Amino acid sequence: MNQNLADELVTMMTEDQRLLQQLFDTGELPSESYHPRMKALHEQNASRLKEIIGVHGWPSISLVGEEGAKAAWLIAQHSVSDTEFMSECVSLLEHAVAREDVAGWQLAFLQDRVRIFAGESQYYGTQFDVDEDGWPTPFPIEDSATVNERRARLGLNSLEERQEQMTEQERKRRANIEQAS
Repeated sequence: MNQNLADELVTMMTEDQRLLQQLFDTGELPSESYHPRMKALHEQNASRLKEIIGVHGWPSISLVGEEGAKAAWLIAQHSVSDTEFMSECVSLLEHAVAREDVAGWQLAFLQDRVRIFAGESQYYGTQFDVDEDGWPTPFPIEDSATVNERRARLGLNSLEERQEQMTEQERKRRANIEQAS
């Protein structure tokens, strides 16, 4: 395992999540646009991930451990300014999943995100929008009758369980806002 590379990826992920939380806490996180500081960080991280992939291939568990592999996925997931790169990462993740060298859920989330950005239906039901009342609802799903079978193959819970989890999170968020008022 390459500990230095793992540490670098985890640091990048930590900074991503720290900035996201900071922008959320200060109310600077816009709901309809891409915050310039967040965009700049995502582009910087994606650029570095491209360099890493060019030298080492996909940062899988055998190369950077579970947390490093998760960090690489998050960086790819947030590379929204470069959907072509995101698509390349999907292909790399497919191979890593086939080798059982990354968690399957990483492929599901990234593949669905790429499909949604391309205007296609998602395959695993990982990407959610909000309905007119602000409640989470999945974006359209290809062959929705068998989505739970696909989710289970990659280690995900059922779509219904995931939607309930997200609905509960939204209930708590609303309760916290009401409490603070």
